[in-house]
Amino acid sequence: MTAEVDESNVDTDVDVSTANTMRARADESRVKLWILLKANRLVLTGGLAVAFFVVFVIGITVLPPPLIPQLNNSDTIDTLFSTMISAVITGVTLVVTISQLVLSQENGPLGDQRKRMEDSMDFRDYTEELVGSPSPADPSAFLRNLIDVCQERAEAVREEFGDIESDQLRWEVDQFTQSVIGNSEEVREQLEGGTFGDFDVTFAALNFNYGWKIFQVERLLHDHEEDLGQPENELLHELKTALSMFGPAREHVKTLYFEWALTSLSQLILYAAMPALAVAGIMTVIGEAGTLTGSTLGVENIAFLVGVTLTITLLPFFLLVSYVSRIVTLAKRTLAIEPLILRESQR
Repeated sequence: MTAEVDESNVDTDVDVSTANTMRARADESRVKLWILLKANRLVLTGGLAVAFFVVFVIGITVLPPPLIPQLNNSDTIDTLFSTMISAVITGVTLVVTISQLVLSQENGPLGDQRKRMEDSMDFRDYTEELVGSPSPADPSAFLRNLIDVCQERAEAVREEFGDIESDQLRWEVDQFTQSVIGNSEEVREQLEGGTFGDFDVTFAALNFNYGWKIFQVERLLHDHEEDLGQPENELLHELKTALSMFGPAREHVKTLYFEWALTSLSQLILYAAMPALAVAGIMTVIGEAGTLTGSTLGVENIAFLVGVTLTITLLPFFLLVSYVSRIVTLAKRTLAIEPLILRESQR
């Protein structure tokens, strides 16, 4: 039976637990994080395109002096879209080149490939020993297994420390293990049914705050060394080992997602570049042939025409913005694999 904690002997100011989910740790707008990370990249690309079209049409219609007369000048359209042709070709070439450089780590001589395979299999063997069963091939199930071990060992720590003499240590362990168990259950639920490639698996893994938990285990071992016996020390070290295994597993899944996303980005930009170049070429011909007259809903038709065609021409750029914004946000929030707190909101 767990001994009752005497609150009068407990320093409740000790920072034992912290916000676990990335949303809570970031201390930023839910909408902002949804746009940067959770939103479907193609939907976000479409939103950027629509926003640009609306702003462009309104801008050239209402901003003084009116820009419509300049659009009616064939030289303006010809110059604009001739420049866009060069920009699209240069941009697509640069993006694809950078993507290939990032993916070049997948290429190499046989010896390097064998070393990669050995390292991967060593990690899987160690995970199998830790979990007690063969490591799943599915990334979501693989991460869930590691989280299950973390939760099981946290529960074992809570049970073992239930009758320890120190009220302070018992209170800290109770708060800490409650945080670990709750976080494990939440992330496991998020990983259920997740499919690699759609970001759900990677995003759920970000919500397991393993770095802070490792630090708390180390702090407990140091601050309460005199109160800990051999069984308690062993249980805390076993929990630390399980938490430490989640770090490289998450980083491996994140790296695979980066490569997946960059490959998808390269493909989509190449697909979008063809209609973009075709539309830009057609508009240079239209610019030389004449302009469009008339108006719709109080807006000159030439404004709609240039707005639509310019938006189509910019689609490769919108794709780049939507994908890279997620990649750089994810990279920034996972710079440290070890228990280092880089963000002020987490300290």
